[in-house]
Amino acid sequence: MSDVRLAVIYYSTYGTNYKMAQEAVKAAEEAGAEVRFRRAAETAPQEVVNQQDAWKNHLEATKDVPEASPDDLVWANAYLFSTPTRYGGAASQMRAFIDALGPVWQEGKLANKPVTALTSAGNTHGGQETTLWTLYTTFAHWGAIIVPTGYTDDSIFGSGGNPYGTSVTASKDAGVTEAKIAAIHHQTKRLIGVAEKLAR
Repeated sequence: MSDVRLAVIYYSTYGTNYKMAQEAVKAAEEAGAEVRFRRAAETAPQEVVNQQDAWKNHLEATKDVPEASPDDLVWANAYLFSTPTRYGGAASQMRAFIDALGPVWQEGKLANKPVTALTSAGNTHGGQETTLWTLYTTFAHWGAIIVPTGYTDDSIFGSGGNPYGTSVTASKDAGVTEAKIAAIHHQTKRLIGVAEKLAR
């Protein structure tokens, strides 16, 4: 059993980041970590959500996933975030959750914990890398320890990935291919390995 307590925090509109985060949970549990799987609350007006069946259906299908709270990050000694990109940055729902972390950040309760991130966009150049960069800027403000994938495993090359974190070009099959799953698993287990060293 690992000493790692991992908070996997995701936001997903249509299901891509939900699936990515689920793969991260699977990899973390395989590595022996204790995991809390949490979703950032939906902040879009219900009438907007209702205009898109895929969005409405995904929200309904995942309504039983507990919503993330600052307490989840206080409990954890490692973090993994997964969010779609919006105009080159994280989705507003994820930013709203992050913006609510001010009190625990001020108390230093987010510092010295390893963190990594996943993302997706509708096309290859839709802001995948900048979304990861801007998340990592936030994590630097926390004093967290950023754990990028680097080119540390063949799965990064095999998935056409980047050295910052696994990113997916979303499609009808959610874009989460076997190659991307391998990269997510490597990234998650790399995070767990760093967290274990820090927990000693």
